[in-house]
This record gives sequence, structure tokens and C-alpha cells, in this order.
Amino acid sequence: MTGWTPEELRAIASSDDFHISPFREDGTTLGTPTWIWSVVVDDTVWVRAYNGTASRWYRAARAQGAGRVTAGGIQKDVVFTPVEDGAVNDRVDAAYEAKYGDSPYFPPMVTAKTRAATVRVDPR
Repeated sequence: MTGWTPEELRAIASSDDFHISPFREDGTTLGTPTWIWSVVVDDTVWVRAYNGTASRWYRAARAQGAGRVTAGGIQKDVVFTPVEDGAVNDRVDAAYEAKYGDSPYFPPMVTAKTRAATVRVDPR
């Protein structure tokens, strides 16, 4: 697995346009793209499900472990890794606040419900 390039990370970090498409049950058909928020922390892309672990895209990402994202003019096949580490979630919280803190939708993105649905996104 190769990581994101510095140019890709900059494009994703500066974009509000992040669409995630986990594979469907067959493992080859992409699901419907879902617009979500993304942040970059420690040269890694992180996303969270607004509706927590009950979110449809989150459940598909957990089940299939892979899919595709589109953001900042970049389209990549990716792998999804759920994260449960508290220290990482704290840094992701801070990144969400820095990027989206002025939005009325920000407060729910740093609750226990959404922290439980934090996913690392890596190119595959």
C-alpha cells in the first residue's frame, strides 16, 4: 500500500468536496457516492460518519474494507480502517474543529457517537 502524495493531501485538506463510495456486498460494485467531511492529520486522511456506526456508508466500509473516494480533483481506490484509539480521535477532533468549527454541523462531529465511527482512508 502506498500513501497519499503531499499534493493529494493538500488537495484533500483544502477541499470540502469529499465523496466516499464503499464497495457493495459483491466487493466490486461501488456504492452511491456519499458527501462527507474529511480531515488530514499526520499525513493521513480521516473521515467520520455523522450518524455514527449506524450510518449506511460506515457499515459498508466496515464490511467491505475498500472502495473509492473523490476529493479535490482526485479519485482513488482506497482501503478503510476503523480507528478506536483515543489519542488519534483527539487529533481528529482538533482537525475537524480547525476545518469545520464555524459550521452548525460541527458539534455533532466530535461526540462519542461520531468518534466511534472514525475511519482511516488510505490509497490501495
